[in-house]
Amino acid sequence: MGALARALLAALLGILLTPAPGALGTNPGLVARITDKGLEYAAREGLVTLQKKLRETKLPDFFGDFRIKHVGRGHYEFHSLDIPSCELSGSALKPLAGRGLSLTISDSSVQVQGRWKVRMSFLKMDGHFNVHVKGITISVTLLLGSEDSGRPTVTTSSCNSHIRDLDVDISGDLRWLLKLFHDQIESKFRKMLETKICSMIDKSVTSDLQPYLQTLPVIAEIDSFAGVDYSLTEAPRATANMLDIMFKGEIFHLDQRSAVPFLAPAIDVPEDHDRMLYFAVSDYVFNTASRVYYQAGYLNFSITDDMIPPDSIIRLTTKSFRAFLPLIGKLYPNMNLELQGALLQAPLLTFSPGNLSLAPQLGIDAFVLLPNSLKQFVFRLGVTTNISATLAFNTSKITGLLTPGRVQVELKESKLGFFNVEMMEALLNYYIRETLYPKVNDKLAEGFPLPLPRHIQLHDLLLQIHKDFLFLGANVQYMRV
Repeated sequence: MGALARALLAALLGILLTPAPGALGTNPGLVARITDKGLEYAAREGLVTLQKKLRETKLPDFFGDFRIKHVGRGHYEFHSLDIPSCELSGSALKPLAGRGLSLTISDSSVQVQGRWKVRMSFLKMDGHFNVHVKGITISVTLLLGSEDSGRPTVTTSSCNSHIRDLDVDISGDLRWLLKLFHDQIESKFRKMLETKICSMIDKSVTSDLQPYLQTLPVIAEIDSFAGVDYSLTEAPRATANMLDIMFKGEIFHLDQRSAVPFLAPAIDVPEDHDRMLYFAVSDYVFNTASRVYYQAGYLNFSITDDMIPPDSIIRLTTKSFRAFLPLIGKLYPNMNLELQGALLQAPLLTFSPGNLSLAPQLGIDAFVLLPNSLKQFVFRLGVTTNISATLAFNTSKITGLLTPGRVQVELKESKLGFFNVEMMEALLNYYIRETLYPKVNDKLAEGFPLPLPRHIQLHDLLLQIHKDFLFLGANVQYMRV
């Protein structure tokens, strides 16, 4: 990847700034904010990588004819030009409202060295030369856009470079050649170098940065059947000191995607600037995840007697269940039971300041396992509980942990009369705490990825819970490869 691409990458986080066609007017599920501090970091990174790019640049030969009074005509040629050193002293990367980004590099210098040849009717001469180019200023405007696929695009809208001064050292005691350079060649050399600088930048954007952006997936897979849609809901919003990028943030089934029946809430992102990068992740993201796993039946469960710990005093047998349902042992003696549980609807995660909670509702059907392999329905329970959730933020993902509240059971239907609800609550509290929650927490520990490109590492992490959204902050480090 080219140097300019790597330099801008740190600032723009890969320029994940692409408006998704047809999505205007909808609230984003996730907002990423790059602050002035983040853009300043990108500018510093840009100096390092652009210096390397300039040192690797080969300048074109330039030549022409000249005339010296009382001497006559001649032909000059400056060739084998390269840049052995350069010093880029100051840079700034600023958002341009409604347009894109402005990159400015100022008060910089480069050394250009090479060979010269002069041919006149009566002589031929050659040697080497060195030019100290001082006071270089570069101004670039980058336009951000998207393809129909939702992938990002970046183009150079304008580029201007200006050289303030040149110091020339030409081998040999050839004052006439030095005067010739200043009188007839210097302006051509300036124009050649200024044009080459902008040509190099434009080529880097086209050949390095843009292809790299095309490798950034709009869809990030979470596991074998769920993914995150990171297309944008609208173009980036630029102000004087920050850039907001609005992602759809919908988690969906990879094979059976369907329309989400609820909308993302409006997010009022706090005006914090201590970190380089912030993410505001709304409850929409987590609740679309809940919907996907609910539709996939991930939290459905079936309990049979062989799943009960051997030392448990309660078994899933009709004999043991006489304590819950007295008639069951008489009508179905010495038979096993099966409990089938399922969520009644996708549980919604609720965000309030400093707190995350959800209240899932389950239905549990009980069946007697008959000798002929058939199942006989005997009762139905309604189960509710309040759960608190803890979210964590690491260098690339958001992970979670559920802490269960006590399960409450309600008898919805019984084919065999009286049912002891209190004893069933004890059984279900044990099973859900020891079996179901560990399964869910294992999945939450896998986390879902944040929209970060390659070689970006986050540190100095911040996590806050606000109404309707999770607020994450971090500083950024670009890991050079």
